[in-house]
Amino acid sequence: MGRTYVRGIRGAITVERNTPEDIIQATGELLQAIMAENNLDPEDIASAFFTVTDDLNAEFPATAARELLGWKYVPLLCAREIAVPGRLPMCIRVLVHVNTTRSQREIKHVYLREATRLRKDLLPQ
Repeated sequence: MGRTYVRGIRGAITVERNTPEDIIQATGELLQAIMAENNLDPEDIASAFFTVTDDLNAEFPATAARELLGWKYVPLLCAREIAVPGRLPMCIRVLVHVNTTRSQREIKHVYLREATRLRKDLLPQ
């Protein structure tokens, strides 16, 4: 087994409506994809930092992590994304910190729905 590092995994997803259900469902979808793509177990998660655009305030994305994925003991934080004019609306972003033996190049970042426009350089070719 190799040396263990703390690595960051980025992800983002958009929602169509500012409702608790849409925010929780989309966040759960995003986090499940991040875990599957990176072969993670909840014990691998060190922490997660969520941001939402100004047009999303119906629910905390962290609620999905706790309710849908059971991240009861994972430190979670939510904040507002910087409101840059003309940027992607209705977007939930996350930075998940994980304990892993993988290199930075082996980490798989996940962008879903309209958020695929954010980091085309990190998406599979």
